[in-house]
Amino acid sequence: MIEKYLDILPEVQQALDQGKAVVALESTIISHGMPYPQNIETAKQVEQIIRDAGAVPATIGIINGRLKAGLTEEDLEIMGQGANIAKVSRRDLPFIIAQKKHGATTVATTMIIAALAGIKVFATGGIGGVHRGAETSFDISADLQELAKTDVAVVCAGVKSILDIGLTLEYLETQGVPVVSFGCDDFPAFFTRESGFQADSRIDQASDIAQALKSKWDLGMAGGMVIGNPIPEEYAMDVTEISQIIKDALQEADDKKIQGKEITPFLLSKINEMTQGKSLASNIRLVYNNARLAAQIAIEFQELQD
Repeated sequence: MIEKYLDILPEVQQALDQGKAVVALESTIISHGMPYPQNIETAKQVEQIIRDAGAVPATIGIINGRLKAGLTEEDLEIMGQGANIAKVSRRDLPFIIAQKKHGATTVATTMIIAALAGIKVFATGGIGGVHRGAETSFDISADLQELAKTDVAVVCAGVKSILDIGLTLEYLETQGVPVVSFGCDDFPAFFTRESGFQADSRIDQASDIAQALKSKWDLGMAGGMVIGNPIPEEYAMDVTEISQIIKDALQEADDKKIQGKEITPFLLSKINEMTQGKSLASNIRLVYNNARLAAQIAIEFQELQD
């Protein structure tokens, strides 16, 4: 039945059949996170980083209503410069499939498709979370509930710093989602290495994360794991500067009544504009860093299956 909806790129299928490590990647960052052609260049470089580390990349997307675990170069071009590429979360998925549209996958939808394909590790920039002011707007990303029920580990640079990090961590705790900081005590805050909030655990070795994942899933404990991987120090932004810029961008979004799935792309674009491109450069570097760690974890996890 799944084959009716899902296409797995031959390179990815071969890796899965041979028990090799595979790392999923999202496509929203291509279609809605960066300008063309930088988005395509970044996507290809992320895939190459994963290959260089010894794993196989599987960029996830939707082309003509077909779920894709692994995109061709032609598919990447469609994602990068195609018009009207929908931003697809869990609730949107049935309609995009039924209407045979193109779609860029969020963290939640990438997890769903990765799980259908049998991929256990996923690298992204930052996960969604509880939005600031959610006590009145109830604006909470579907990523968080997906993490509670779908067996895919997500390597990220923490929660996007435009969100309420403290409430996001509280929500993940309530949902029983383990949150790990890699190589640091503080949970990272996307553009910066520190957030002022601690993760549940600090782990310093990819092999230890892989063992924790195996233990979790061997016990039948459904859901993923959030692995917070801090942005490399040389690419981190000044905490005071980026905090003020985020505050100003949020105010502009509120003034313009931008809400729902449109708010994150707007804020990231506005922050990039206000930092004169520095935030985009940081974003790219943290994605590269996450891809390397995800490949290491995927390789270590696969070795535990032998």
